[in-house]
Amino acid sequence: MSNLLYVDNISVSFDGFKAINCLSFEIGFAEMRAIIGPNGAGKTTFMDIVTGKTRPDSGAVRWGDAGSSLLRKSEAQIAQLGIGRKFQKPTTFETQSVYDNLLMALSNKRSPFSVLTYARNKVDEAQISQIASQINLQESLSRLAGELSHGQKQWLEIGMLLAQDPQLLLVDEPAAGMTAPERAVTVTLLKELARTRSVIVVEHDMEFIRQLECRVTVLHEGAVLAEGSLDFVTRNQDVIDVYLGR
Repeated sequence: MSNLLYVDNISVSFDGFKAINCLSFEIGFAEMRAIIGPNGAGKTTFMDIVTGKTRPDSGAVRWGDAGSSLLRKSEAQIAQLGIGRKFQKPTTFETQSVYDNLLMALSNKRSPFSVLTYARNKVDEAQISQIASQINLQESLSRLAGELSHGQKQWLEIGMLLAQDPQLLLVDEPAAGMTAPERAVTVTLLKELARTRSVIVVEHDMEFIRQLECRVTVLHEGAVLAEGSLDFVTRNQDVIDVYLGR
């Protein structure tokens, strides 16, 4: 099976500190992957490189069947290729309704000129309704984003990414600050999304990762320490020594 994203032997240093050290990683189409590791393991830097925020000193990052390089592309170009990133802290438009947040995300797919002359239409209405249903906010479309709970804001931000129709979603610590019912909904949502697109989840919460039932990659000192099922990696003595601490 070909890979959607192929990261080959990348390294990057900041002021002499090697944040990423000869890291290789690949993910297939419509695959869920969890990335875990101690603080400073390189998880955020890895996502920064994939999304074009940080350039590696060496190595390759290739995308899609054609294996096109992402290294010379801007963050905007990479987003347009189909890579969406959700940060740990939600970045929604607090004073706008859930509906308008989703509408603005849909509008971003258009040219700047078409946005200026935008008029509501049935196609967009249907798409917003469908996304709102996916993210469990169909009853909250008229509410202001600022009124939502933390978990609901996380779902809204995922919905705003879905409006861009990404092929790969990078999701940073989705379980943080969520209630138990919200976490259960989030697990269901991410598993559903991974049926049609690839999803990389960076998370510390082991119980949340267990519920995702996916392959796990463990990073340590900027490199892959172990990879496999959660049970496999948590039995790995190196992982126990550097991360689990038991």
